[in-house]
Amino acid sequence: MIETPYLLFLGDAPDPLAAKVAQGIRDWRPENCVGQLRLDGCKADLGLTDMDLAAAKEAGAKTLVIGVANRGGKISQTWKKVLVEALEEGFDLASGLHNLLRDEPDLKAVAEATGRALHDVRVPEVDYPIADGKMRTGKRVLAVGTDCSVGKMYTTLALDKAMRDRGMKSTFRATGQTGILITGDGVPLDAVVADFMAGSIEWLTPDNDADHWDVIEGQGSLFHVSFSGVTMALIHGGQPDALILCHEPTRTHMRGLPDYDLPSLEEVRDLSMSLAKVANPGCQVVGVSINTQHMGEAEAVRYCEEVEARLGLPTVDPFRHGADRLAEALEAL
Repeated sequence: MIETPYLLFLGDAPDPLAAKVAQGIRDWRPENCVGQLRLDGCKADLGLTDMDLAAAKEAGAKTLVIGVANRGGKISQTWKKVLVEALEEGFDLASGLHNLLRDEPDLKAVAEATGRALHDVRVPEVDYPIADGKMRTGKRVLAVGTDCSVGKMYTTLALDKAMRDRGMKSTFRATGQTGILITGDGVPLDAVVADFMAGSIEWLTPDNDADHWDVIEGQGSLFHVSFSGVTMALIHGGQPDALILCHEPTRTHMRGLPDYDLPSLEEVRDLSMSLAKVANPGCQVVGVSINTQHMGEAEAVRYCEEVEARLGLPTVDPFRHGADRLAEALEAL
């Protein structure tokens, strides 16, 4: 188990979105966050107290969590001094990067010498099966997006909370490192061998009560040429009964792909439905989630109203305004 509370390490994050792991933990498990540690040039700020290792230790922090999700998931050499010092000061380390802590000889040696733990949450711990496509009992809803990092995890976390507040049977199913760090369980989907990705989602969302909903965290986008594979595995392995479309309207291009424009919500709806019906012919699109963090209140409300009128689906920013209307749509199925 990863010991809490955390000191969130933002390193030299080039922009706020690069610190989405730390931001997710702050927003959904604030009681586990003692403060943040930033290096010179860091352009992310979670609004937490800036602390060095000594101050965080004094405040009770037990684990330094690498809260940066950089492209390629690499442990930067500029971080190494802090990571080594953290182990020497008595912190455990936790990371969701592809580049594993345990594969860094210097970190492994210091951890062994100091008796500290290295937690790599992006390492699959189960021998997942190959998907068989058999229909399962219970219900499932999946978030699909126009791009990466548009709010699919926030949408499903907010939806799960709203459903449970309404007395519905619901379980959030984490499929990425941040969700796993928040909830303590899940499948690190983008680290699963390709042939077993869909099977891992079948494993994550097994037979359940007829009125129980698995709320599946989305990943990637069918339209993102770098990461469409994980989305495909979720659509087929998840066998969703319902889809929620997710969009961040201020993007000028696909994240990390300046030569690629974002698809329209209609394009995402149509392609996602076509592929989802392969595994579950009864699948429906039930709502739209808009990430309005870069909009003022009036602009956010107006944009959601325009999308709702255009698509004929309940449209909300579930983190800003709550996910009750999305929960109502699922309750009506």
